[in-house]
Amino acid sequence: MGKIICITGASSGIGLSSALKFAKEGWTVYAGTRNLERDQERYSDVAHLKFVELEVTQPESIQQVIDQIEQEQGALDVLFCNAGFGYLRALGQAPVEDIHRVFDTNVYGVMHTIRAALPLLRKTGYGHIVATSSVGGLVGQPMNEIYCASKFALEGLLESMATYYKPQFNIDISLLEPGAIATEFNNTVLGHVSDTGGVLDDEYKPVIEAYTQAFLQRNVVPQTADSVAEVMWNLVHMETKPLRIRTSEQAENFVSRKVSTDPTGLEGVLSIRKIQLNM
Repeated sequence: MGKIICITGASSGIGLSSALKFAKEGWTVYAGTRNLERDQERYSDVAHLKFVELEVTQPESIQQVIDQIEQEQGALDVLFCNAGFGYLRALGQAPVEDIHRVFDTNVYGVMHTIRAALPLLRKTGYGHIVATSSVGGLVGQPMNEIYCASKFALEGLLESMATYYKPQFNIDISLLEPGAIATEFNNTVLGHVSDTGGVLDDEYKPVIEAYTQAFLQRNVVPQTADSVAEVMWNLVHMETKPLRIRTSEQAENFVSRKVSTDPTGLEGVLSIRKIQLNM
């Protein structure tokens, strides 16, 4: 019997690249999307790839997909909790609804997904749970406190589960930690800023302008989603699965700054003294 993987957030980016990679290698892929008809039509010629309607903020939607996998396959080898999104606003700027939305997807969505899949994974007798985190789950960054808080929470969730899921249930736990991904920051995060009023003319404006400038300079050649999918493929085939795996040398170097006096790596570019914030 072939291997089975369920991927949330598989309509674009890392999720889609991973779905295509695993399907190409002969795995049966249940690819979660909120655009079922569109994605089914676009990738109708890809063997082993099954798009399923899945909204991680709705536990009943997740349960329907897990039930479908159990009925059709009877087992699940890998659960890849990839759904999530970035958010670039200061806590003092963000509407409460946006804060809830970030946590509903990036934290509670993962919790809902794992809760739904655990009985099937236990029935299978083994398995591997992987969640897409970020270097932002290890290193706090300016104007990213809400997003980073959600990823820090995700890190704590899976690190805690890893202390007993392997010995108790024979289920490995891993956190995939990318840095900047090609097009994602510009098209998604900055796009959301634009859609919600742009860079606001307030006391945070010098911070966000300095941060985005430094981000784009630091990530002239960001990692591609396809290369992250290759890391994901290699990860699930490791004999001993690590709890954390950075997906690029750039991500590794960024995290290494955690122990420095400038954990964001923006010294000289984003200095509170230099931009003279009146806070």
